[in-house]
Amino acid sequence: MLEDMKKNPESHGGPPDCILLCRLREQVLRELGFRDIFKKVKDEENAKAISLFEGVAQLNDAIEDDSQRVENLVRGILAGNIFDLGSAQLAEVFAKDGMSFLASCQNLVPRPWVIDDLDEFKTKWTKKSWKKIGEAVIFVDNSGADVILGILPFARELLRRGTTVVLAANDLPSINDVTYPELVEIVSKLKDQNGKLMGVDASGLLIANSGNDLPVIDLSCISPDLAYLASDADLVVLEGMGRAIETNLYAQLKCDSIKIGMVKHPEVAQFLGGRLYDCVFKYNEVINY
Repeated sequence: MLEDMKKNPESHGGPPDCILLCRLREQVLRELGFRDIFKKVKDEENAKAISLFEGVAQLNDAIEDDSQRVENLVRGILAGNIFDLGSAQLAEVFAKDGMSFLASCQNLVPRPWVIDDLDEFKTKWTKKSWKKIGEAVIFVDNSGADVILGILPFARELLRRGTTVVLAANDLPSINDVTYPELVEIVSKLKDQNGKLMGVDASGLLIANSGNDLPVIDLSCISPDLAYLASDADLVVLEGMGRAIETNLYAQLKCDSIKIGMVKHPEVAQFLGGRLYDCVFKYNEVINY
């Protein structure tokens, strides 16, 4: 395959962009029998994060000011996004020392981040009209602390406001990204017998199969089910370096959008003009969509 691409870079489906290279890598791994190589690690980290979910939710609930609470939730998403075994540096840290979610929240690089629209978003978040947002679609990233302690507390806050939340997860395993079946199981474990997430009605929480099998995503190739669910979205959140930064940072959507993630590759940091482990919070508001 490599020899073919050296002779003709477009020999395997087009120009070798980020999405194509990821797809070819996954294809080779699966052909060689490596279908879910981080399954054991994912299961262990999911169990740890589930045990911490209640405490993280309580910490967020204790913040009375709406603006401060949403900033804390955003910081939680970024801190959770550190659990990424697709980054060689972070995989090494994880293997050596493990990772503390609360410590990660405190140790994010100081603001302003390399792309930082958080203040603008906080202003919108606290406006009465924005509190009535109807539907949010969130493209999730990694297993463990990322989805359970980062994304789900944010989704829970949206649910508390009466928003329908669609969590879109990968169809097949890729690195340590959470899959649709895994996310269904996680949410089932977190709900109480009344279907609530720490006291918040979760009947408006939907989980969708994105149809994707890569750590990046081409939004023109999502599953028909997700396309249907997302047709009335008022907000789309793309999380993680692969989905939010490497492949969709400049994507223009028909509704408000958030691209959020941590910069975990030196090449991406250089491209953005930021630091390694810098943060991206890009908020785009669409008027009269």
